[in-house]
Amino acid sequence: MKRYLARRLLGMIPLLLGITLISFAIMHVAPGDPAVAGQEFNPKISSADIQRLRAYYGLDQPLHLQYWHWLKRLARLDFGESFAADHRPVIDKIAERLPVTLWINVLAMAFIFLLAIPIGVASAVRKDSWFDRAMTVFVFIGFAIPGFWLGLLMMIAFGVQLNWLPVSALHDYDWRHMDFWARQGDLAKHLILPVFVSAIGGIAGMSRFMRSGMLEVIRADYITTARAMGVPERRIRYRHALKNALLPIITLLGLSVPGMIGGSVIVEQLFSIPGMGMLFYGAVMARDYPLVMGITVIGAVLTLLGNLLADIAYAWADPRIRHGGGGA
Repeated sequence: MKRYLARRLLGMIPLLLGITLISFAIMHVAPGDPAVAGQEFNPKISSADIQRLRAYYGLDQPLHLQYWHWLKRLARLDFGESFAADHRPVIDKIAERLPVTLWINVLAMAFIFLLAIPIGVASAVRKDSWFDRAMTVFVFIGFAIPGFWLGLLMMIAFGVQLNWLPVSALHDYDWRHMDFWARQGDLAKHLILPVFVSAIGGIAGMSRFMRSGMLEVIRADYITTARAMGVPERRIRYRHALKNALLPIITLLGLSVPGMIGGSVIVEQLFSIPGMGMLFYGAVMARDYPLVMGITVIGAVLTLLGNLLADIAYAWADPRIRHGGGGA
């Protein structure tokens, strides 16, 4: 198992380099110039000024040299300075926004896990019942509804019509004057709609995968043998069948990290949440190359770690993989 983990960690290095190389090339090939962004209608900016800005940013160098210089800074964990007017270090900007996005994604994944598994198990156990049919309809609706449209509906219903929940930002304007518990309650109210919109599609998909996995497991020969031996049905379902049915779900949870990080761009823009998604969107629009690459690297590392954790959890749940990895 230790050798397996070592191989996986070493294999992440060339994969991360490949991701950064492709992202760096695509970002620089895309239309737009950071030296010109925001200055199109400024009559005081001349072509000489633009050339000086390009030289200042290092954009006058060949692309491979720009990537090499960026890669050397990355080896020192230096993401460079933002091209924005404040010229703040990229790592500082990311450090301000990353916790917000992580909290929303972690809460959404926990919400998915806590709801999708019971729904999937109940649908499999009660196959073709009214509950199973209702969950099937829910799955199709969850897949069909675009996240931004659902978010707008939730904002209109619960924020405007009923006035139950706030529809933007993470705090009320007077949150600094609240006590500790009032701040936590205010934060929780602001997170309800973003977390729900982030999780609804995952709940629909994950519950369907859980149902399929559970149906496959409870039809297996060892489950039939356990029933013939008089093992209680509840023990068969929740002790023997459920653990094996969770194997594909564990993998899907790890693979869902990229989609949730990418989906945070829509959710954070919709609800005006100052997270990585909003920061990334603004950086792309401004052609802020260092900030875009810094966020890309952080997202890639989180994705690779999510996949690694999924593989570790899969090995824990399946003894065949665990023993095979230990003997390698």
